[in-house]
Amino acid sequence: MPLITVTVAEIIQESPHVKSFRLVRPDGSPLGRYSPGAHIDVVGPTSITRQYSLCSTPDAEDSFSFAVKREENSRGGSSSLHELQVGDTLQISEPRNLLSIAPEAQENLLIAAGIGITPMLSMARYMDVHDIPFELHYFARCEEEAAFLPLLMDRCPERLHAHLGVTRDEQGDLLRASFVNSAEGAHIYTCGPEGFMDKVVEIAREHFPEESIHLEAFHPKEQPDASQNTEFEVELEGETHIVPADRSIVDVLQENGADVDTSCEEGICGTCIMQVLCGKPDHRDSVLTASEREGGELIAVCVSRSATPKLVLDYY
Repeated sequence: MPLITVTVAEIIQESPHVKSFRLVRPDGSPLGRYSPGAHIDVVGPTSITRQYSLCSTPDAEDSFSFAVKREENSRGGSSSLHELQVGDTLQISEPRNLLSIAPEAQENLLIAAGIGITPMLSMARYMDVHDIPFELHYFARCEEEAAFLPLLMDRCPERLHAHLGVTRDEQGDLLRASFVNSAEGAHIYTCGPEGFMDKVVEIAREHFPEESIHLEAFHPKEQPDASQNTEFEVELEGETHIVPADRSIVDVLQENGADVDTSCEEGICGTCIMQVLCGKPDHRDSVLTASEREGGELIAVCVSRSATPKLVLDYY
């Protein structure tokens, strides 16, 4: 996938552990618009590629912004980005969207925790400008750690519900109350720590159909040890290849000349998704929705495998 060279034009300390970075093209030409909820690949100073949600105004064409929380046990990604200076250059991908606004939604409930506010911020900005009905529920440990809270309080105070320092049990009560009072045909969008999103999805399923629940994961699922895998066949464009227990589908396809893009290689970005024409996938990703998994027509070939002796795939 081709990358775009950009310059860091502005850095803002949004909270003690979160910085936002505004990116522009070196020649000043526009980066273009993107759909709310989109993310980009960012190749950091240590050449580590990570995915970050865009949190700028989607309709603005001159720049992109993303935010990074510095993790205590960073493997070099977040810590190196926090060392960036204005004027430094980065490489990014074109925006991709796995958390788009459902056009049929009668109401949109945005549920964020911690750094999960980033995709919700771009969605809230877009909906506010375009008069799309929404409510934003933002959970954070305290006001100081709630990145972008002053901006949200200024721009859409009547749509914002800031839940600061609440317990896990209180989170559940607040979510249930919000879902009960929501409009018929509402859709739920959530992003945050895995345990938080699991709770949101669990409670949302009590009130909404599966296809009305949307989420974005930052961290990959823990994968089984390769010793638990079995060998299977994969066919693409009439050619059949063996996928050994210790190799991924995408590795085998790329080795044999297939043009399959990858990015995270952890099942969280959606770059490698392919179409399933025959066979049953063994889904191990964090990007497909429950209905997409049940439908069995898509597969993230960087991590997922086959539950049948053979898969027949096509480009998506």
